[in-house]
Amino acid sequence: MFDLNTCIRKNILDLQPYRCARDDFSEGILLDANECSFGSVFHDAGVEYNRYPDPRQNEIKQRFCDLRNKEHPNAKPLKPENMVVGVGSDEIIDSLIRISCVPGKDKILACPPSYGMYPVSAKINDVQVVNVLLKPDFDLDIDAVYDTLSKDNSIKVVFACSPGNPTAKTLNLNSIKKLLAHPTWNGIVVMDEAYIDFASPEKTAVSLVNDYPNLAVCQTLSKSFGLAGIRIGFCLTNPQIATIMNSLKAPYNISEPSSRLAIKALSPESVSKMYEHRDRALAQRERLCKELTTIPGVGKIIGGFDANFILVQVLSKPMNGVPSNEVAKFVYLKMATDYKIVVRFRGTEPMCEGSLRMTVGTESEVSALLKTFRHTLEEYYAKN
Repeated sequence: MFDLNTCIRKNILDLQPYRCARDDFSEGILLDANECSFGSVFHDAGVEYNRYPDPRQNEIKQRFCDLRNKEHPNAKPLKPENMVVGVGSDEIIDSLIRISCVPGKDKILACPPSYGMYPVSAKINDVQVVNVLLKPDFDLDIDAVYDTLSKDNSIKVVFACSPGNPTAKTLNLNSIKKLLAHPTWNGIVVMDEAYIDFASPEKTAVSLVNDYPNLAVCQTLSKSFGLAGIRIGFCLTNPQIATIMNSLKAPYNISEPSSRLAIKALSPESVSKMYEHRDRALAQRERLCKELTTIPGVGKIIGGFDANFILVQVLSKPMNGVPSNEVAKFVYLKMATDYKIVVRFRGTEPMCEGSLRMTVGTESEVSALLKTFRHTLEEYYAKN
């Protein structure tokens, strides 16, 4: 059913992208872009920053494709033409809405509890949001989503967060395949996989990118690579959608320092370091889950175990309590204010009553969290 020509906004299809001479020529005496020819006002390890960065970022794209292709050798190989590089995944999310949704007319579909930037980006673009809640176990309610798409052809993008934020649970790829093969709906399914490196390799949708023309997979260097500060996100999708998204973006959206760091991060040495850090995070995640649930007043760890964080319930009393937003909020504020240990209160999300989201820290950070969490809960129960 997917038809790019009717899914993408006509004005975007007709867009003539901004092109610069640097798209075609990047070496020699460069007098095309009105840069300062005398150099930058300071040097960083001998590097000059007076020239605009590469508008195509092909070296980053190739290195990232090489990484994912090596991890999934049986899938159709990804190539740079499958990729868009953005200022974090947030620019990618915004771009996917902008190419697909006519402001004031079209809609996106999200599945709460989920990442808060989907409705924010939709609001900025004057696009409505249709919410279909996850199931109580935080699996995708595939029948409800499928039926909603069957009834509403103004929905142009489905956002599926996997592993979910704040749920830490990956979604079933068979459910995603069912959406991608919908016989009447014409839109893009976005798999937001910011935390995918903390999950089992078979749970990623990357291996499906070249099998489905309406799939877009978002990934990032912010999480497992530990490079949140350089703001690099990726979209892996079919070359036609990637071409449209690359036409839409600002010509030099990735800064030269960020580009250099991303290239270095995707070197074999840095990728090995990423795997090492991931394994350490997984060990601390296991420890945090095990020790946290021995603390009186801690309920279930709800959601999954596929990310570098967990979602845990805080109870109204130490024995036989029920999930309590009052207690969870007290613990959250007390730890942040008095002990400078900051987690995230998520109790207002659907099906997340009394829950806190906790990032997996270093061994010493996890020790401090466990000690402080226990003490703060004891303090609350003693007073109440």
